[in-house]
Amino acid sequence: MPGPGFRTQNLPAVRALIMATRHLVRSVVLQSLYEWDFWERKPDLKKIVERNLNEFAPGIDDPDFVWRLVENVTAHLDNVDEIIRRAAPDWPLERVAIVDRNALRIGLAELIYADPNEVPPKVAINEAIEIAKNYGGPNSGKFINGVLGTVFKELENAKTVKEE
Repeated sequence: MPGPGFRTQNLPAVRALIMATRHLVRSVVLQSLYEWDFWERKPDLKKIVERNLNEFAPGIDDPDFVWRLVENVTAHLDNVDEIIRRAAPDWPLERVAIVDRNALRIGLAELIYADPNEVPPKVAINEAIEIAKNYGGPNSGKFINGVLGTVFKELENAKTVKEE
């Protein structure tokens, strides 16, 4: 519950702060997944995330979001990787750049497994595109957009069919 002095006109500023924090969190998770993936998933991902949080995002105000995101990626990794393979059949997963592969994993984990009230689908897609643009190659954003757009359309079509 907001404290005394909280004013509803502060809501846009609060939302912006939450979004900036979550963008930072996604960047830290991407860096952590990159390292974990680079070393063939042998090191302890939890320790990597903790180290990166302490170094790049000390004192973040929503640490639970970090662990929910990491859990969604790792708990559903095989399924997420299979979705990537189906959505980008011309790109064997092992040949997709590590940044792009893990940006897709984050985006898909949020798109499919996160609470849509916490992370709306379009936010999940846009955030994955932005982290890919920031950390990937010149075509990373377009690649991520294409794959996540394809998956989103399939999810929407499946939802429409289910409702009929």
